[in-house]
Amino acid sequence: KTMVVTSLGLLLGGRADPALVRIGAKAAVVEGRIVMSPGAPAAVRAEEAGAELDDGALLISRTVSAEGRSRAHVGGRSVPVGLLGELADDLVAVHGQTDQQGLLRPARQRQALDRYAGDAVAVPLEKYGAAYRRLRAVAAELDEITTRARERAQEADLLRFGLEEIAAVEPLAGEDAELAAEAERLGHAESLASAAQMAHAALAGDVEDPEGVDANTLVAGAHRALDAVRSHDPALGALAERIGELGILLADVAGELAGYADDLDADPLRLAAVEERRAALTQLTRKYGDSIDSVLEWAERGSARLLELDGDDERITELTAERDGLRSELSLLAQALTDARVEAATRFASAVTAEMASLAMPHARVTIDVRQVEDPDGVEVDGRPVAYGPSGTDEVELLLAPHPGAQPRPIAKGASGGELSRVMLAVEVVFAGSDPVPTYLFDEVDAGVGGKAAVEVGRRLAKLAKSAQVVVVTHLPQVAAFADRQLLVEKTNDGSVTRSGVKVLEGEDRVRELSRMLAGHEDSVSARAHAEELLAAARADA
Repeated sequence: KTMVVTSLGLLLGGRADPALVRIGAKAAVVEGRIVMSPGAPAAVRAEEAGAELDDGALLISRTVSAEGRSRAHVGGRSVPVGLLGELADDLVAVHGQTDQQGLLRPARQRQALDRYAGDAVAVPLEKYGAAYRRLRAVAAELDEITTRARERAQEADLLRFGLEEIAAVEPLAGEDAELAAEAERLGHAESLASAAQMAHAALAGDVEDPEGVDANTLVAGAHRALDAVRSHDPALGALAERIGELGILLADVAGELAGYADDLDADPLRLAAVEERRAALTQLTRKYGDSIDSVLEWAERGSARLLELDGDDERITELTAERDGLRSELSLLAQALTDARVEAATRFASAVTAEMASLAMPHARVTIDVRQVEDPDGVEVDGRPVAYGPSGTDEVELLLAPHPGAQPRPIAKGASGGELSRVMLAVEVVFAGSDPVPTYLFDEVDAGVGGKAAVEVGRRLAKLAKSAQVVVVTHLPQVAAFADRQLLVEKTNDGSVTRSGVKVLEGEDRVRELSRMLAGHEDSVSARAHAEELLAAARADA
């Protein structure tokens, strides 16, 4: 049965364990066929993922490799494994012994009550959760501001000093690069002027050397020589034009060289002023950035941060007001949540108590205690401060009085093993009625039950099976007898490999199996008579 339940779990998006793959095999494959109407929520979700229904059935497969890789296919389309989990919520509800043990914890009991209540709790719980998360964020920020006040004051002082230092220098964007170029020019003014004068003399001649030959004179001579004969050959005329353009260019460059040499000012005072300014800018770039542009960016960020730090007192006032407002809002939402849970608890307890009557516990009474714990730092509910958390202020506990006169006690303490199984089964059946799905799987939820109680468990599951498909894993013949179809999980061993299989039991085979479950012997006459009696009683109820 573990193989069957595990396989179904894989089809429903459960975790893939490579240990499930038989030694020597490459992969384990599970395939399932689920009949559903085309408009069912699961069918719509599957079609959105690209799957197709096959004659009103959805084919699902899951492959787990020996290396641990997992693949899923739905309706002939490869899909993420997570989609299987989404489909499972609308297809199958699995209830097992682990779920029963989980319901012994108060936190799970609160979740169970909220699930039963539906939107009556879900809507205020969503609003409460949003307000709770915001309150946590506001409280954390307020705590940070108040507990780190000294650090923030020191940060503000450093920022203020830096901004004042930058403001005193008043740097301009790109100023450091411009001053570096000017300092380079002023520092080499004499050599630059001399070079410009020599170049000008080479191009345009030197007035102090009238005999000297310059480039302009030579180019002009070449132009005159070609211009005189250009009419005889167009190619030579083109060259004359180009030499003429060269003469114009030489004259322009010579003029600009003369202007450059005249404008160049070797001013030691200006050079000293530039170097002093550069030194002031260098002090800033050592502390606040690689360049003046970076320094100005730092100043902009620092100003914004200083405004934020200087506004701490104002921010504290704002956050305190918001925190108080959120606590008031949380009190109202917590009260609404408590009221909804109390109302749902009454209905839930009545429904479970009614189910207990059909499970051979006619005098048992189930109640649900919804209470709060006082906390001076909590939120106010019903005029008193109570502890609160992400799910509200309520602690929920399922209580059982198994017979008249008994005081209600927590089910984990006040119920025997068999009683606990029936209480949990009653809870699951109530869930089935409030949140129906097409298929239910009950995995040994009848542990600890026997005799008449087991017959009532089987009868109740059969009743549930009239409105849904119910799969029950059981070792109790009283429960198995009420099934419309009984399946036997059997193992075979060829000496090297153990195989599990499922066999449908009908007629004589079913009587023999029920006899074995009753007495341990298939051929026991009394066991066979009891088995036939169980089957007849089950058919009469149907």
